[in-house]
Amino acid sequence: MIAKDTVQNNSDRKSIIAFTPTLKFSVLTMISLAFWWRPLGSAIALALHDEQYTHLLLILPVSVALIFVDWESPEPSSRASRSTGLSLLVVGAAVTVLVRSGVARLSIDEQLSLNMLVLVVWWVGAFIACFGSLAFRRALFPFCFLFWIVPIPLFLLNSIVKLLQAGSVASAHLLFSTIGLPVAEDGTLLTIPGLTVEVARECSSIRSSLMLVVTTMVLTQTLLRSAWKKTLVIAVAVPLSVAKNGLRIFVLAMLATRVNRNYLTGRLHHQGGIIYFLIALAAIFLFIGLARHSDQKLRAAAITDR
Repeated sequence: MIAKDTVQNNSDRKSIIAFTPTLKFSVLTMISLAFWWRPLGSAIALALHDEQYTHLLLILPVSVALIFVDWESPEPSSRASRSTGLSLLVVGAAVTVLVRSGVARLSIDEQLSLNMLVLVVWWVGAFIACFGSLAFRRALFPFCFLFWIVPIPLFLLNSIVKLLQAGSVASAHLLFSTIGLPVAEDGTLLTIPGLTVEVARECSSIRSSLMLVVTTMVLTQTLLRSAWKKTLVIAVAVPLSVAKNGLRIFVLAMLATRVNRNYLTGRLHHQGGIIYFLIALAAIFLFIGLARHSDQKLRAAAITDR
């Protein structure tokens, strides 16, 4: 009877110890939500009202799902892990105090970006302190992916949009030239016989480009094993996002000059972006399929050599 009681007490203690990291992490997460609920709410509102930030809505649920998919019962965190985690927590708290005290003169969008960056750093520090560095290494991609929840500040976003505009113009120019159509380029203006098209900021496809990159990162993480192949496919997504927008400009211009001018103001112009996004996504799946096929051939060759 005494032996059974002892075993029961030991099992109870083990269950309490096993739950302790989760409880600590939950408390630290609640603290973060109490301190950063306003920036987090502002980021969500920004994603709901500004199409340039729509991708923010996907980041947190996808990151959490990826962590749970690969979750393993973590070992107790070491002293070094706790020190690293606590250091990140202190840094996060210190930066927040500096930002809110007005020491650093930042614009509203820069303050939001910095607050969200600090929030992610806090979550990383809390995870390392509670679950250890080994558990963090297993969840490295979801936590790195989580940094996408930080809104891109306007000074950087404007630069990205300009690059997308220039790339889209160059891509459309190439398509017109390929079919032998005379085309003149002047900044963001493209002139073909009977039509001049301006690739405005709204036509840069910043939303679909960011969505394509984010989606590609998740797909490569779940479907590929090789780190360099993941990097290669993600790198392909960037020029592919530019090419799809050039194709969109090319198709609209050809339809407007060959079929009906109303295509420039119709639904295909304003709501047709999803079509080209799906075309680019299909190309990404093709690249991933080729990468997986090469992996299978290498594994088959290795088995044959044995």
